[in-house]
Amino acid sequence: MKVLFLLTQDLESPGGLGRYFPLARELARLGHQVSISALHADFHSLKERCFIRDDVKVRYVSQMHVSKRGNYKRYFSPFQLMGIVGSATIKLTGSALNTPADIIHVGKPHPMNGIAGLIARRKPDRKLFVDCDDYEAASGHFKYSWQKSIISNSERQLPRRADFVTTNTQFMRSKLVSWGIDPSKIIQLPNGIDRQRFANPEPEQVETLRTRLGLGGKKVIAFIGSLSLVSHPINLLLEAFEIIRSQISDGHLLIVGGGESYDELRVQAERLDLKDDVSFTGRVPPDQLVNYYHLSHVTVDPVYDNEAARGRLPMKLFESWACGVPFITADVGDRRQYLANPPAGLLTRPGDPAALADAILRLLADSDLANQISRTGLRLVEDYYWDQLVKNLEAGYLRSLEN
Repeated sequence: MKVLFLLTQDLESPGGLGRYFPLARELARLGHQVSISALHADFHSLKERCFIRDDVKVRYVSQMHVSKRGNYKRYFSPFQLMGIVGSATIKLTGSALNTPADIIHVGKPHPMNGIAGLIARRKPDRKLFVDCDDYEAASGHFKYSWQKSIISNSERQLPRRADFVTTNTQFMRSKLVSWGIDPSKIIQLPNGIDRQRFANPEPEQVETLRTRLGLGGKKVIAFIGSLSLVSHPINLLLEAFEIIRSQISDGHLLIVGGGESYDELRVQAERLDLKDDVSFTGRVPPDQLVNYYHLSHVTVDPVYDNEAARGRLPMKLFESWACGVPFITADVGDRRQYLANPPAGLLTRPGDPAALADAILRLLADSDLANQISRTGLRLVEDYYWDQLVKNLEAGYLRSLEN
């Protein structure tokens, strides 16, 4: 079977790194011919645009709709964006038409890869899958209302024209059904964990990192992910940490990642007079991320109760499980399904810094509870490695080709 993923992001972006490439690699390990055609956040600086990684052929064809360099994300002007979108759509379409494929899997229902997928599907004996792993209209960063209208329309219309749709939350499944998608065409595909990237690191590496960051003797509370307040309200965690610092003297907040809110969050930390007890690492290499989990005492996913949060199943939940680190988030969307019974994390009231602080302090003070949560997570995560989850996707692909 020949499979082509069409992505509007690169393999260093959260979805590309944590969802699409691991799936592609596991499909290749099962003996399928797998390709990825994608956009890149810094396309013009790329030295290598076509390569093979773990038996997956990767081709970067054009610039992504945002630019990422270092710890920062930059958005283009409307005039620039129209040119970038037009060029990316043409390049993705050309790549899709010229790449052998039985299955075309569109990663996120965006116009650029969506149009490419629809056109390329016209070739005989091809099936089109669309992956809806977020509620894009609620979680995207839209500078102009027309951008949101275009994305919202694509998100509603493209799955209707696909042969099958994959999604990772019950919230998105319900949305898709309300938009007219036949439930029998929807395949549940939760987020998972990359067994290779999250294998236990050498303890010496973790301790070296702890020393370099000055975290010896500290109780480390970590947020690991994109610094984008649209979908990740890390401001709530900073407010919670202000409460925590007033009650314990050895707590330290570690914020790992980059994004458009990087500077805004640093300013907030200074305004709350937290800067001596908060570290911003910026973006770190993907193969080093596991070390940051292992030096943490607890990891946190702060959320409001809104549609962006309900449509998202955080990868950091599974990453925390795999690293044996207790995980805290709010009772929104599918999170209770994964964390509540048996307890594999703590759930708090959404949008409430005081409740978040209480949960963090509880875990830091109760080693028995923390150890119980860690053990449960390590047991549950075995079902969420991509080498297990890929079997359901492969079965869906094969079923589509039989019809």
